[in-house]
Amino acid sequence: MAKKITANLKMKLRGGQASAAPPVGSTLGQYGVNMMDFVTPFNEETKDRMGQDITVHIAIYDDKSMTWRIVGTPTDDLIRKALSIKKGSGRPNSEKLTEKLTDTQVTDIATAKAIDMNTDRIDSVKKMVVGTARSMGIEIQG
Repeated sequence: MAKKITANLKMKLRGGQASAAPPVGSTLGQYGVNMMDFVTPFNEETKDRMGQDITVHIAIYDDKSMTWRIVGTPTDDLIRKALSIKKGSGRPNSEKLTEKLTDTQVTDIATAKAIDMNTDRIDSVKKMVVGTARSMGIEIQG
């Protein structure tokens, strides 16, 4: 018989730097889960991405066990890194940023995000990247 899921969690953590302190400890602790069963394997798996923001999805079951999977770096983080900016526009419809993404940068970001998507078509992932960029007030060159 399949285990019943009691919680689906999403956390943004720094690679290789998870600890029993908040947010991990306080979030997992409220479900009665042994947080070190998460912290140690997470840090081991993400040590090559030390310090990068990583999104992790955690499923907690009724027997206090859990499964988790790492989701790649968020698209907006990849865009900000490619353009070396701190944040997007606060009013993307009326105030555009002077920085523009090139088609090559969009393709590179889409290739990095493709492993997290439910499609294997890079053009579809590129459209998602372009949409995220537009919502940040960033235009695409060419």
